[in-house]
Amino acid sequence: MSSIGSGVVDDALVHRKRLRYLAGLALTAILGALITATAFAPPATAAAPGPKDATAVMFSWTWNAIARECTENLGPAGYGYVQTSPPQEHVQGPQWWTYYQPVSYKIESRLGTRTEFEAMVDTCHAAGVKVIADAVINHMSGQSAGGVGWAGTAFQHYEYPGLYGQQDFHSCRRDIANYQNRWEVQECNLVNLSDLDTSSSYVQGRIAGYLNDLVSLGVDGFRIDAVKHIAAADMQGILSKVNDRARLYVVQEVIRANEPIQPEEYTSYGDIHEFAFARKLKEAFGGGTINWLITGNGIGPSWSGFLPNQNAAVFVDNHDTERNGETLSYKDGAVYDLAQIFTLAWNYGSPSIHSGYEFGNKDQGPVLAGNGEVVDPVCGQNGWTCKHAQTNIANMVGFRNAVSGTAVGDNWSNGSNAIAFGRGDKGYVAINRGASLTRTFDSSLPAGRYCNVIVGLPTATGCSAGEVITVDASGGFTATVGQNQAVALHVGAKAGAPTDPGTDPGTGGGSLKVYYSTAKGWSAYNVHYRVGSGSWTAVPGVAMAPACTGWVSKTIELGTATGVTAAFNNGSGTWDNNGGRDYALSGASVTVNGGVIAAGDPCATPAANTTTVFYATGWSAPNIHYRVGDGSWTAVPGVAMTPACAGWFQKTVELGTATGITAAFNNGSGSWDNNGGRDYTIGAGTVKVQNGTVTAGSPCS
Repeated sequence: MSSIGSGVVDDALVHRKRLRYLAGLALTAILGALITATAFAPPATAAAPGPKDATAVMFSWTWNAIARECTENLGPAGYGYVQTSPPQEHVQGPQWWTYYQPVSYKIESRLGTRTEFEAMVDTCHAAGVKVIADAVINHMSGQSAGGVGWAGTAFQHYEYPGLYGQQDFHSCRRDIANYQNRWEVQECNLVNLSDLDTSSSYVQGRIAGYLNDLVSLGVDGFRIDAVKHIAAADMQGILSKVNDRARLYVVQEVIRANEPIQPEEYTSYGDIHEFAFARKLKEAFGGGTINWLITGNGIGPSWSGFLPNQNAAVFVDNHDTERNGETLSYKDGAVYDLAQIFTLAWNYGSPSIHSGYEFGNKDQGPVLAGNGEVVDPVCGQNGWTCKHAQTNIANMVGFRNAVSGTAVGDNWSNGSNAIAFGRGDKGYVAINRGASLTRTFDSSLPAGRYCNVIVGLPTATGCSAGEVITVDASGGFTATVGQNQAVALHVGAKAGAPTDPGTDPGTGGGSLKVYYSTAKGWSAYNVHYRVGSGSWTAVPGVAMAPACTGWVSKTIELGTATGVTAAFNNGSGTWDNNGGRDYALSGASVTVNGGVIAAGDPCATPAANTTTVFYATGWSAPNIHYRVGDGSWTAVPGVAMTPACAGWFQKTVELGTATGITAAFNNGSGSWDNNGGRDYTIGAGTVKVQNGTVTAGSPCS
């Protein structure tokens, strides 16, 4: 196994600041006590929620430019998250690392203003992309002589007026000398950065106040910097004071080395970036021999020193490693792209795509305007790499979404520099690091005509680029994979797609009629959607037509897909995107009213007012704990559900005059599913609940 030999290498190679990027997670909730009508809180899954678990790391991008990219590239490509650079006030200077030396917690930086940051978050949410902010909370600046920050705040090395004084920093006012000494690592300075006393309740409160400010602006989580240098108990103290913690997607920088402090100390607070994964990718793709990545169980949790899948966030490079040579970088060209393709196709960890700018030395920052602000990035200008939007990477995000939840199988290699593997019956990828090869691959894909998403996407008549690849009834297909090239097929990218950009490719299939309540009083109603894992419609989407009193509707052709992901807007910037989660809709007809999804046609003759809830679970005897409308909750553990069909249980609830129920589920023995602390909102009709998602229809019909 490759590993970093010492913490000095680990944390001091970059001139001012080490910040090993960590992406992936939804915080682990703690099983709590039932208080009045609130259900017990179950442990949350410590991984980015699928299928949209890919993060675009927009390193040094301005808030205005990120907003544009969410709409034009990230949302349509299917990214679940975008990560920003640290948004707080920082020291002045042209270097990249200025963001990582806080001066105050004002949301004002050379990347934009507070107003622009909040607008960016709103715009990204409207495009279906959640936002995580890089949070620097271990320390303040590394300026021994002090100075004036970006927003005009005067400071000294250990004095930040109105925020921190001498008493708020650890007493060890020197650099870390011995990484084998836990106390030094967590209480001395990291390359002169003034180390906050994170054990102090006051300091914890000020840090939590900053994070809560970002939460109030709509952020969906954090990448937390330098977590190794913060004691695990201090992290708990800080995060316990953060609002809406259960929904936040948190990733932490804890780099494993031969030291006392290990990543496993922090897994209960969020995901950890698995640096060994990136190092092994460099070893494999940089050396040309890649077959060993997929032998046995393949690269991942079964490897010595690798985090479990549910705790791991993976990457090819980040802003640190691209500068110190520890991993591949954009400078490796096609080889780097192959590693990105592999990472998005493989089923280990939650992946992030680093997208920064070209540089000639390790300190070089982005292009600045005369006033010191970063010039809004534009792809093709000023050296921005735009890896997040590059065809062979962006389209693999769609591949990853399409194959979510499937296992790796149908492995093949030539014993050296060419590999191929499938993801169940949903996708298949072949990657060639050597000389061009032509062969027949054996997959589990259904028969059909596919596009190689590495080069293009479906059109109404074929593929936008590349030849149509035909998969026969046995799953076999013949393809040529050039040197340092790849082929990737998935069921959401069949040749000859409908012209509607929101529809999955395919022939035949049904339709979904979506009804949306006009209770908001908008002058116009649009539905912005994508079918299956296909592309999103252009903003603001498609106009909905009057259906009957109180409702508008739109019929969406499904092709071979089973449902759509949607948000609604008035055409003038006001959105309903289900609190940033979007709506997952399926069935023949479905209603959306006040955030509640239900099956049926509201314009038809009313039927009995009930809801039939189907719940997918591995529990042997699940219960549904609920209240009708604003009424009282059932007694814990609720009402037993009855078997419906394989893997599903059901319960019908009479609604009376109410429009739905609020519910949570449990196994009768203390294990709960309460939707991450939010409980489930379920409307009338027939509804199924699976993996935290509520959709209309019966799974047993």
